[in-house]
Amino acid sequence: MDWRTWHDQYDHPSSWMARRLEAVQTQIRAALAGFPSGPLRVISLCAGQGRDLLEVLADHPRRDDVRARLVELDQRNTAFAEEMARSAGLDHVEVVTADASLTDQYRGMVPADLVLVCGVFGNIADEDIERTIDSCAQLCRTGGTVIWTRHRAAPDRVPLICEWFKVRGFELQWLSDRDAGLGVGVHRFTGEPQPLVPGMNMFTFIGYDVLRQAKAQAGGA
Repeated sequence: MDWRTWHDQYDHPSSWMARRLEAVQTQIRAALAGFPSGPLRVISLCAGQGRDLLEVLADHPRRDDVRARLVELDQRNTAFAEEMARSAGLDHVEVVTADASLTDQYRGMVPADLVLVCGVFGNIADEDIERTIDSCAQLCRTGGTVIWTRHRAAPDRVPLICEWFKVRGFELQWLSDRDAGLGVGVHRFTGEPQPLVPGMNMFTFIGYDVLRQAKAQAGGA
């Protein structure tokens, strides 16, 4: 999968990716507006080109309150994000080209007010989804928000993801409709943040294309 050209679908308003981006951005705006006044910390795992957050911050009333770190492995995507941040004058946005699965990338930024886990859960194995959700207790402050995405193709893991968040002290705030054809969820952390475990790998990014191929091969075996 070419993760640079994958983002081109955002430029087609009728695509499911554009619709998902709009849903995520709406929830980011709502989360930022709902936080108490003062500085805010935001982290984004597997941030891609950062359009979800950066396009919101560009004209959001709280843009100057936000210090953000976007972590993405593809240098072409981080270059895009850096240019977008510079063009919008977002001086407190840091774009890091690195493996977003490693907890070390978030030192100094957690527990965060807003944690974005978008474009992750559809590209990793189920056990890694659960481990990443478990790690969110290290990444998110009490009262903070996690926004996540996951496709709704069979097997639909969205209900299970919601349950995994629930048992770890995250209250569901919003979930996209089942018939929307995409999954976007928002959870608020009611527990106590756990210390960040250094050197921990939260997930292995496989790619939805590889996962889909493996599933097809297993079905034909």
